[in-house]
Amino acid sequence: MESLPYLKEIELKRKTIDSFHVYPFSIPAVKELDFLEFDKEVTIFVGENGSGKSTLLEAIAVGLGFNAEGGSKNFHFGTRSTHSELHNYLRFSKSFKRYKDGFFLRAESFYNVATNIDELDEAAFPYIDPPAIKDSYGGKSLHHQSHGESFLSLMIQRFSGDGLYILDEPEAALSPTRQLAILSRMHQLVTQRSQFIMATHSPILMAYPGAKIYQIDKSGLYPIKYQDTEHYEVTKAFLNNPEPMLKELFSEE
Repeated sequence: MESLPYLKEIELKRKTIDSFHVYPFSIPAVKELDFLEFDKEVTIFVGENGSGKSTLLEAIAVGLGFNAEGGSKNFHFGTRSTHSELHNYLRFSKSFKRYKDGFFLRAESFYNVATNIDELDEAAFPYIDPPAIKDSYGGKSLHHQSHGESFLSLMIQRFSGDGLYILDEPEAALSPTRQLAILSRMHQLVTQRSQFIMATHSPILMAYPGAKIYQIDKSGLYPIKYQDTEHYEVTKAFLNNPEPMLKELFSEE
């Protein structure tokens, strides 16, 4: 797709780092990082908890100007300051064409984004009737929707194309059926000149056709085929024949 992806590459400025024995430089996602290419419309990070997927994704988002807790570049709230300084050590290579829309979705702090939207609408109420922000998220407060419904509203109502969308474990509140709906919406947005960068544990979401998948483990960060991911292998083995695995898991020995 011409002029895409918007984010083409990141580089860790290794010479500016004093020690790789302290957080966040000690985690696998960073310790062996040099260059990382984003040469597909969809890039996915996979790995165990603690491997650094979210830390790396957060650094990319913050380095590009998004709020550390999530939202678009127009969100400036902060309920806690716990994000790392990793973004200060990344060099970004971007396309000549800028994206028109963008959003950083963090499943763990999406509640805070929803609260900030309500607060902004309430503050604007005497001057803007009806409040305008929630109209971009389905027309009602995200707190008045289930977690899964609010995620879908974000993807369907708020994301408008020509965008860069950074998603941290979006499957957290979604059933398998709704994960399939997210895949469909992602495809629609990709055909509308959008780029996705995502961290996920979901074998459904990481099945996006043609996605670039990076595995993060103790050896570092490297490309991997979908069928070679542990998520795919374990899920397939379990669904094809669950009894032996359950027997082993429930064994008292």
